[in-house]
Amino acid sequence: MNAGDQLEILLRGCVDVHDQDDLLRRLETGKPLKIKAGFDPTRPDLHLGHTVLMQKMRQFQELGHEVQFLIGDFTAMVGDPTGRNDLRPRLTRPEVLAAAATYTEQAFKILDRDATTVVYNSEWLDKMPLSEMIELAAKRTVARTLERRDFMERFESHRDIYIHELLYPLLQGYDSVALESDVELGGTDQLFNLMVGRDLMTRYGKTPQIVMTVPILEGIDAKMVDSVVVGKKMSKSADNYVGLNDAPVEMYRKCMQIGDDIIWRFFDLLSDKSASELSTLKKESRPLQAKASFANEMVTRFHDAEAAAAAKKTFDSTYMGTGIPDDVPEIDVPTEGEHLLLAKALAAAKLASSGSEGRRLITQGGVSVNEERVRDRQHQLDRGSRYLVRVGSKKRRFAYIRVT
Repeated sequence: MNAGDQLEILLRGCVDVHDQDDLLRRLETGKPLKIKAGFDPTRPDLHLGHTVLMQKMRQFQELGHEVQFLIGDFTAMVGDPTGRNDLRPRLTRPEVLAAAATYTEQAFKILDRDATTVVYNSEWLDKMPLSEMIELAAKRTVARTLERRDFMERFESHRDIYIHELLYPLLQGYDSVALESDVELGGTDQLFNLMVGRDLMTRYGKTPQIVMTVPILEGIDAKMVDSVVVGKKMSKSADNYVGLNDAPVEMYRKCMQIGDDIIWRFFDLLSDKSASELSTLKKESRPLQAKASFANEMVTRFHDAEAAAAAKKTFDSTYMGTGIPDDVPEIDVPTEGEHLLLAKALAAAKLASSGSEGRRLITQGGVSVNEERVRDRQHQLDRGSRYLVRVGSKKRRFAYIRVT
């Protein structure tokens, strides 16, 4: 494939490119480029947000370029301050290595294992003597570092900025020096760090890398406000993520929770469907059908078609129809009297966080007993009887409660 066609593919979906003309020149040489993307293993699970970046890495692989999957085991112990208004909790090496243990296997659900080089930045940062660290620090001013928005906001509001946080962009940037990257990929929130790497390569006498960023994927709880997607980025800490290791039914259910207006952003960033296929889907599908199509595509990609079909069947039975799941738990709830308040039974069966939460659910019409909706917050269950209890409508939860 010629350089122009490659460039068209690689620029698709990118936000920042520094710089495009240089990228074209390097592609025209016909020499495989070294593509770097780094991941700090602060948590053990990758999610769909990570795949936006990894899909771009896969595109480079399919065009014959070399992808370096960098695990930032050293920088993860420092802690990336990007987007933080306070100090990020420090991680120990055992914590980081435990999180990193599953990263590569999850990543190879997208990347070509045979065309991927896995590297750890502790290989060079652990060995860097203090004299070289000081030399690295001497290549960047505090004033330039404070240009970063999160640092500037903390500085202006008199919140602490620790010295090791100022070092983080330098350490990440030095990774590019060590690897002699041609291109570094990252999310838009990483642009500052990536540009530091480009600057450092020049200062170390190396050809500066090209920087390319991709959009940050919002979580499944994002909303559309005035035609703008609003919400926190997908993350495990925000509990708004779809994990690559999620079970098929769980992955399908989470995809179906995405907002009707938001689902098209997920299609745009993650789907393999062509522009014409997406156009047809928008015209001919209702939101529920569109989300089912997306859920099917994701479960098929990260599991297989059979798992996707089974997940749909279970989801439709559990959440969309009147069907009862096959795995409803049996729970014995004791009572001292002849009767037990339904609200207390809900709390005991973990269908509500407390008795008061159970009463609220009942009042709102969110509880059914033996498939009959109950609205009386004083409703009681008889000792010695067994009841099928359902809570919720869209996200339904079931339990067989036996009052003992």
